[in-house]
Amino acid sequence: MKNILIITALITLLAGPVFAADALKTEEQKTLYAIGMSVGRTLAPFSLTPSELEIVKQGLTDSITGKKPGIELSAYNNKIQEMARARRKAQGEKMAPQNKAALDKAVAEKGAVKTASGLVYVSLKEGAGTSPKATDTVRASYRGTLPDGKEFDSSAKHGKPLEFKMDSVIKCWTEGVQKMKPGGKAKLVCPAALAYGDNGAGDLILPGATLIFEIELIEVVKK
Repeated sequence: MKNILIITALITLLAGPVFAADALKTEEQKTLYAIGMSVGRTLAPFSLTPSELEIVKQGLTDSITGKKPGIELSAYNNKIQEMARARRKAQGEKMAPQNKAALDKAVAEKGAVKTASGLVYVSLKEGAGTSPKATDTVRASYRGTLPDGKEFDSSAKHGKPLEFKMDSVIKCWTEGVQKMKPGGKAKLVCPAALAYGDNGAGDLILPGATLIFEIELIEVVKK
């Protein structure tokens, strides 16, 4: 948290003139802009209102100029984290109707199967051979999206298929991929309980998020 606060102090220029991203000419300017982008992502979970952002800017200015702080900073480290968690949770709760709608829509798709756990499985292409077991290692291509269609991860982003142990991934994958055969493709619609639950993951996956994956099982890796 200390490092985050130090970095945050570097963007005091937020209070100054807006510098258009397309006006960046030098590598130094681009690096400074990247610092601002990085810090902005750190602040994103707080969902700051305009008036709250003004208070944050004041803290940035006071820190970078060496002004005596109006608070004892160390006393607020835990409160900063608590606020981030609370606001992130609130964001997730606002998405609850959309998450439910995604599951309901998936269940209504032709050929969809809803399992006892809540996973919605839709076969897109049948494979051949033997399905993997929960203890196997497999290679697969995948694309993960949120209910609004926004992609949060994919094997294409990483430039290659993912190799993983079936029992080391989210429950949705462990269960769903066992229904597939090599060469097959399927859509897995995962309720939060089978994905990242009430914690969420990274910047994009909020607490309680329904996740949608399209997966192609390439092979069961022989060990």
